[in-house]
Amino acid sequence: MNEQATSQIQPSQAVPTAPTGKPAGKGILLSDSAVLRLRRLLEERQTPEAGLRLAVKGGGCSGLQYAMEWAEKPRERDKIFEREGVRVFVDPKSYLYLMGTELVYEETMMASGFKLQNPNVKAACGCGESFTL
Repeated sequence: MNEQATSQIQPSQAVPTAPTGKPAGKGILLSDSAVLRLRRLLEERQTPEAGLRLAVKGGGCSGLQYAMEWAEKPRERDKIFEREGVRVFVDPKSYLYLMGTELVYEETMMASGFKLQNPNVKAACGCGESFTL
C-alpha cells in the first residue's frame, strides 16, 4: 500500500520513535478513506469530540470478533489514537489483538463499510466476521 495513503496514528501518550522518525511500536493505522468517512459521520452526528471505539470480543464461529461503536469520550484506561481530528478509542485488552491493524473504509458496487486489516489474524471464518490469532 502507498505510504502516503496510510499514516500511523499515535496514542496520546508519548511513544518512542525509531531512527527513521516513525513510531517504534505498533499502533492503529487509519487509511485516508477511513479518516474522511469518520470525519463526515462525526459532523453528521454533530459530535466532533466523540470517537470510534474498536474492540475485540469473544464470539463468532472462529472465537473472536470485532466490535465498533460510537463513544462520546474515552474510558479511563483506553488508548487514544488521533489523526487529523478523528479519534479512535481502544481498551487495553483489545489493543493486544489489534496492534498493527489498519482501519479502511471501502465503497464498492456491492457494499460499503469499514474493514479492519489485522496482520495478527491466523484464520478467519468464511463470512469474515470472526477470527483466531
